[in-house]
Amino acid sequence: MMDKKVFIMKRIRITLIKSVIDRPETAKRTVAALGLKKVNASVEVEATPQILGMVRRAGHLLRVEEIQTVETAVNEVAA
Repeated sequence: MMDKKVFIMKRIRITLIKSVIDRPETAKRTVAALGLKKVNASVEVEATPQILGMVRRAGHLLRVEEIQTVETAVNEVAA
């Protein structure tokens, strides 16, 4: 008997579109924690609840795009 499990991992591209100059310190630290240092810099990360919360917190400075979905199939063989 074969059980097939499919795990779908969403990935997003986050781009810094506005400067963090003259922004609250929390916004600056959130952008830095996302790995963004300069305007127009982008990072590709998995869309975990932690990352989505950070994006929500500094969303006025960011552009978020969903990139292709990766499907990973894991086959388990039951004895």
